[in-house]
Amino acid sequence: MITMNKSKDDYLDNHYIHRSNWLRAAVLGANDGILSTSSIAIGIAAASTTRESIILATLAGLVAGALSMSAGEYVSVCSQTDVEKADIEREKLELKEMPEEELQRLAEIYQNRGLKKETALLVAKELTEYDALGTHVRDELGINEINQANPLQAALASGAAFTLGGILPFLVTLFLPLKGMEYYLYGFAIFFLIILGALSAKTGGSSITKAVLRVTFWGTIAMGLTAMVGYLFGVNLA
Repeated sequence: MITMNKSKDDYLDNHYIHRSNWLRAAVLGANDGILSTSSIAIGIAAASTTRESIILATLAGLVAGALSMSAGEYVSVCSQTDVEKADIEREKLELKEMPEEELQRLAEIYQNRGLKKETALLVAKELTEYDALGTHVRDELGINEINQANPLQAALASGAAFTLGGILPFLVTLFLPLKGMEYYLYGFAIFFLIILGALSAKTGGSSITKAVLRVTFWGTIAMGLTAMVGYLFGVNLA
């Protein structure tokens, strides 16, 4: 017997869009952790002859970057949430003061999506009777449960991911030979970025090849420019 009693979560499990918010924050944090920490370490390694200065600069960059990433993500998502709440309150007022205009606006939205004028108006009326505010929030403002961001979740995901990504190049500065340190850092950073790109693409259901090429290309540019700065403008930090 075929059952049709599937919940919304059952349908979402077949897609990847519901992962977009936390996945974006986690990938951004991990990528920034690997790239920023590696770039700092490479720049210092290019201008220094002592391990201690490289380790200290890398650790400082790791801690500062993780805290900055968490705070920045929290503030930015809170700002987005504030805008969404303000729009919802404005929509409540409009529904109360001019319900007919809002009904016509909703019908026009459905008509622009391909429904006939009569059908669009009928759908708008039925959905308005069922849940006027929810319908307008979803179809007019484009806000739904999937794309609504959680500030705390985004901040924790970004901070934790940055820390995890930043620890990897930090370990390189601790244990690998000082001579040629910048080359070790670059090689391992690219390796870490390739793994991150593949994992994020796999989790999001997108092309692994594209993700790997993207992080490798931009990672190489960022670390190459940082190393150049270290060589050109660095002083001997011994």
